[in-house]
Amino acid sequence: MNERPAVRLEKVIKRFPGSQETILNLPGLTLKRGQQVALRGRSGSGKSTLLNLIAGLLVADSGVVEVDGRDMGQLRESARDQWRGQRIGYVHQSFHLLPGMTVRENLWLAAALSGSQDPQRIDRYLERLDLQKRRNYRPAQLSQGQQQRVAVARALVHQPVLVLADEPTGNLDAELAQTALQLLREMCRESGAALLLVSHDQRIYEAFEDRFDLAELNQPCS
Repeated sequence: MNERPAVRLEKVIKRFPGSQETILNLPGLTLKRGQQVALRGRSGSGKSTLLNLIAGLLVADSGVVEVDGRDMGQLRESARDQWRGQRIGYVHQSFHLLPGMTVRENLWLAAALSGSQDPQRIDRYLERLDLQKRRNYRPAQLSQGQQQRVAVARALVHQPVLVLADEPTGNLDAELAQTALQLLREMCRESGAALLLVSHDQRIYEAFEDRFDLAELNQPCS
């Protein structure tokens, strides 16, 4: 059994560009493989910065940010992009689907970027999410709930170690939000992916056994 954590952060500091003022100062944080964690924090507290550090979209000024055993800060940008494509799935509030591509093409591209194209897996995901009949639809032809299901499928189709979800239910009404959350968590459990979810919704936050407030982790620099 692979005991390597999905994510490990140690003594991570991130400052505002051109400034000594810190956005984040995290002594440590670890997510085990398959663990599901909710994160909350006030606007501007650094939640999105934390997700972007883990995803390798940003690089910490100091400290260690490991994803599946690889220190993101030690990789060139191209290598971070490749590692992210292989190991991380990302679900955004605004879905970020490519408007000129069909549902199936959006999933195929995510799989292709990870190097794990599997037409049968894509079709299984479309069937699992009740999207098979809409496989050739473009995002604008879908409801918000359907678009969110496509976004969930895209994040998981390449079987990542970790899924990052940044306000994934923010554009959905309460009923659709609960449905989308249940689907996301079920699919992460089925695939064994760890899940780190950011949400302002207290009901979403309280649905997780493992949850924390970023203010409790983020330490002011002396």
